[in-house]
Amino acid sequence: MERVSVVIPNYNGKRFLKACLGSLERQSFSEFETILVDNGSTDGSIPYVREKFPWVRLVALEQNGGFCRAVNAGIRAAKAPYVLLLNNDVAADKEFVGEMLSGIRRYKKCFSCSAQLRNMHHPELVDDAGDYYCALGWAYALGKDKPLAAYQKPRRIFASCGGAAIYRKAVFEQIGYFDEAHFAYMEDIDIGYRARIFGYENRYLPKAVVYHAGSGTTGSRYNEFKVRHSAKNNVYVIYKNMPLLQFLINLPFLAAGFLAKQLFFIKKGFGREYAQGFAEGLSLCHKGRKVPFSPKHLKNYAVIQAELWINMFRRF
Repeated sequence: MERVSVVIPNYNGKRFLKACLGSLERQSFSEFETILVDNGSTDGSIPYVREKFPWVRLVALEQNGGFCRAVNAGIRAAKAPYVLLLNNDVAADKEFVGEMLSGIRRYKKCFSCSAQLRNMHHPELVDDAGDYYCALGWAYALGKDKPLAAYQKPRRIFASCGGAAIYRKAVFEQIGYFDEAHFAYMEDIDIGYRARIFGYENRYLPKAVVYHAGSGTTGSRYNEFKVRHSAKNNVYVIYKNMPLLQFLINLPFLAAGFLAKQLFFIKKGFGREYAQGFAEGLSLCHKGRKVPFSPKHLKNYAVIQAELWINMFRRF
């Protein structure tokens, strides 16, 4: 019986699948299933997987509905009580799945655990050692492009990077699934934030290692698609998860953070895309879903607020 369901969203990622799925074949822990959710790929991904990796369960969507729609389909198809999301552009260490399972089972109030993502091309460097969010409205990966040595201890984090994270499936039924209004980017911050409001925690597991190519689907660290969608979804995350009082407390910091980002992307040549994404985010707030405020979560909101301030200083 499977104890873990590994869910891999894929959109035209055939060139990555040999390394990704091959690394799962070599796992020392074997009690898991693998579900590849294809987002309407046109590069031959599906016949390739059927031929080379017949043990993989395929969920084929007719068109690209975004990362969140794909992973939600995979989570709902999962047979196991733990769901492990994995990007198609990663290769996993042979102890990865076992370390992820033992890690999340160790922490009873844990909604998710994030792996140690290393840079595939420079494996001595961290790609992501846990995701953080701060009062400036900035999400960031701790340890990005830094040496591994300082990131070898387990810790609480704000949210898990959806590129290599394990989740308790039952908690999705309580807090909701990934919000498909995101399409892509910031959805992992949103789901982690939501879990924190409900009193769950998220953890970083440095012994669970994957090697990440980075921007495997969109092609680069900064591009029009990524900048626009990240800006849109950042606005939506704030609207969705912050009650009015918390929003007002953070408003001066948020204004400064968004202004700094706008100037940064103007310098990078993506100023128009960032402004467009910001405007789309405001529009999405009128149509999207807001986490209902409950007085029983006041303590959780206070803890989150303290972290938003602390994470602002940690960022620098």
